Amino acid sequence: MTAASISSEPVASWVPVPDDSPFPLHNLPFGVGRRPDGTVAALVAIGEHALDIGAASRQFAGTAAAHGLLDAAGTLNEFAGLGRRAHRAVRDRAAAVLADPSMESLLADALIRLDDVTMCLPVGIGDYVDFYSSLHHATNLGRLFRPGGEPLLPNWRHLPVGYHGRSGTIVIDRTPVARPAGLRLVDDTPVDAPTTALDFESEVGFVCGAASTPGRRVSTADAEDHLFGLCLVNDWSARDIQSFEYQPLGPLLGKSFATSMSPWIVTLDALEPFRVPPPTQDPVVSEYLRTEASTGFDLHLEVSIQSADMAAQGIDPVVISTTGFADMYWTAAQQIAHLTANGAHLRPGDLFASGTVSGPTPGSEGSLIEITRGGVHTVALPDGTCRAFLADGDTVTVRGWAGSDPLTRIGVGTVTGTIIPSPTDDDTTTKEN
Repeated sequence: MTAASISSEPVASWVPVPDDSPFPLHNLPFGVGRRPDGTVAALVAIGEHALDIGAASRQFAGTAAAHGLLDAAGTLNEFAGLGRRAHRAVRDRAAAVLADPSMESLLADALIRLDDVTMCLPVGIGDYVDFYSSLHHATNLGRLFRPGGEPLLPNWRHLPVGYHGRSGTIVIDRTPVARPAGLRLVDDTPVDAPTTALDFESEVGFVCGAASTPGRRVSTADAEDHLFGLCLVNDWSARDIQSFEYQPLGPLLGKSFATSMSPWIVTLDALEPFRVPPPTQDPVVSEYLRTEASTGFDLHLEVSIQSADMAAQGIDPVVISTTGFADMYWTAAQQIAHLTANGAHLRPGDLFASGTVSGPTPGSEGSLIEITRGGVHTVALPDGTCRAFLADGDTVTVRGWAGSDPLTRIGVGTVTGTIIPSPTDDDTTTKEN
């Protein structure tokens, strides 16, 4: 079974898959989770269940999963490093066994309900880079930060702007996020205190697979050979801390306290039906960044918020942003080409993110700073409260899917985080610089 046949053949799984499931047979994303007995397993999601690849390894003879996929560290890094051919072979075999009714009794012990699994980070992340690739997001922030001036800085249309983040504070979906503290301006005086401008950033993350050669550039044509797949990212931001610290070298404490990552890695093979050409770039970019392939993806993201009071009253989260990824100005292939242009190399498990995904219209912004125009306006919640930025107890969920047709689309999953008070919130003193 080829990668194309998984998504095109009208084959059903013997595992029940609800019509609205993000994980039908033509998706089969990879992840790592802890079973109820405490063991950690490499998983493939199917409907409301996960197939434990280790427990099913007898059915994967001849593939990288013949002895399970977990490496000694309990991650998928070694499997990711084998490259797309190995990923495809395991995914194809998983599709075959999940479509074969004779396998149901053989795999009964290998199938687990997702509700019974605690998901873990799927890979050990060595390097993390966050880009700034949405034209709409960059323009929105430029207008906020440089009113009356040119929204985009001169370099923005010539290269994918990005910065190195802190891989050690990347956390898995549903990990609580403590409100960070740092120096921020209060009446023009730097004060060390918890942020009052805590924000989310709705992003798409790309996980690296096969390593590249140190000192050698990776071309845009070869870039996707070095990808394991994609996920969702919420790159939490403390806007007041960030605004005081970021010049001239960029953000540090305002970004490095937490970045949330969704647990399932969706392969590029699963996304083949959802490829789109990227937008026309003007001016024409440098030769190493040019691509003629359809390196964009028809992805859709939505962000919802539920306050603590809403949860207590049984009020469902409210969607405050819905946007598309198809018109991102810089694609993953160009980001990889740029990351390696100076000779830096990629390693299995490295993560890079798209930057905030925003659209051109109200309601399509991927961060509160854009939605509220820097905190000037507020978002009304069903519990009667309003938000300029996030409050303690707020739960933010980013949901993603590929394709606009509900009958054929697949899910990228969700990434959720709840804000908890800063460890310094009970300290009544502040420290002035």
